[in-house]
Amino acid sequence: MAAAVQSSPSVNKASHLDALKPSWLSNEVLTGTSIMAVEFDGGVVVGADSRTSMGSYVSNRVTDKLTRVTDRIYCCRSGSAADTQAIADIVSAQMELLEVTMGEPPRVRVAANTFKEICYNYRDSLMAGIIVAGWDKGIGGQVYTIPLGGMIVRQPVAIGGSGSTYVWGHIDATYKPNMNKQETVDFVKNTLTLALTRDGSSGGVVRVAVITKDGVERQTFLHNELPQFYQG
Repeated sequence: MAAAVQSSPSVNKASHLDALKPSWLSNEVLTGTSIMAVEFDGGVVVGADSRTSMGSYVSNRVTDKLTRVTDRIYCCRSGSAADTQAIADIVSAQMELLEVTMGEPPRVRVAANTFKEICYNYRDSLMAGIIVAGWDKGIGGQVYTIPLGGMIVRQPVAIGGSGSTYVWGHIDATYKPNMNKQETVDFVKNTLTLALTRDGSSGGVVRVAVITKDGVERQTFLHNELPQFYQG
């Protein structure tokens, strides 16, 4: 009679190299950013930091989070970089087709509602918080917020991303309606500087775009050009 073969239990062999792996490789991937848009008399100002992070790992420190949708409509992206880039590309293509069909540039709220439809219909699959801002001849400067879940609301000032939690008090204390162009640029720059100073997932440079009837004016403020605030 043949002897019964007893199978030995499988042994999980841990590699001696496991201890050398950095902790962020096994941790849950967390993302963060700071984005902002403000209406002013004559247009809007949008701004964002430039850090793309994966937990404690900075995957890109010079990301451009101000994404063109049309010549006078931009969006600020927060959440999954892949999701928001794909959504922005889809909406931009639809706005180009709409402009050809209508014979005039699309309205800002049309672009914002297109973003909202995608974010709402695929809310279980996407991680995207988007601010849509721009200028059109019908209403002028407009800012629309589309948070996670696909809601849409127009606001005179909108902020988003992980850095936004640090600057609500500053916005409440310093925002005032009907600011001029330079006041609004300074307001956005100061607010984003405070956000990236306190938020570990935000950083890099501050990118700003001024959108008016004359087009888009881009500005980049390097780290040594940002204002200094108390950091105690």
